Amino acid sequence: MSLTDEAIARIRELIQSGKLPPGSKLPPEHQLATELGISRSPMREAVKALAVARVLDVRRGDGTYVTSLAPTVLLEGLGLAVELMHGNTLLELTEVRRLFEPIATGLAATRATEEHLAQIHGHLEAMRAAAGDVELLNQHDAAFHRAVAAATGNEALATLLDGISGGTLRARVWRGMVEAGSADRTLSEHEVIYQALAERDATLAQAAALVHISTTERWLRRVHGARAEEAE
Repeated sequence: MSLTDEAIARIRELIQSGKLPPGSKLPPEHQLATELGISRSPMREAVKALAVARVLDVRRGDGTYVTSLAPTVLLEGLGLAVELMHGNTLLELTEVRRLFEPIATGLAATRATEEHLAQIHGHLEAMRAAAGDVELLNQHDAAFHRAVAAATGNEALATLLDGISGGTLRARVWRGMVEAGSADRTLSEHEVIYQALAERDATLAQAAALVHISTTERWLRRVHGARAEEAE
């Protein structure tokens, strides 16, 4: 283990133990380095690395603080990583989504408030109105699924699902569906999801979400297979 890795591990221990709780300010660099028995150079690199990971927040002229450590903060980089993925990795991410999203949708059916349902329905209506605009369809599609995930009341799950969905991937899917004349069917799948949520039917909501994601997965596999054949 390098000195920087050791410094990262020591700071993480302080956070995990509660000695540095969320929102707390770290001691000055020289003091922290002395307390941990680590030289200032690797300590400085450790702080930089933890800041990139959104564990620490370096405020110029004020000091370094532990972030809120909320899922929305710590998992923020996931979506950026997903945007860079392609090929088989995208298919793997779709498989992950197929595992998580139906369960989350079923959970939302049991927990959604009337306000949640109104938001979900609003995005569904916006999708219908934007039937001829792929970019707008994509925006409301993403918002529809974010609203469903938010209705679970599970911030970690909602953040994870939003991260693995990928804005670029959704845009590609919608563009492909429109070009293939399948947009109406996909909109109908969203309608079935909403109706199941409104009826508080967790089993139907889970099944509807599974069908919807499977449609996306089949399209991706078909496109990926066609490109693989062209490359041969």
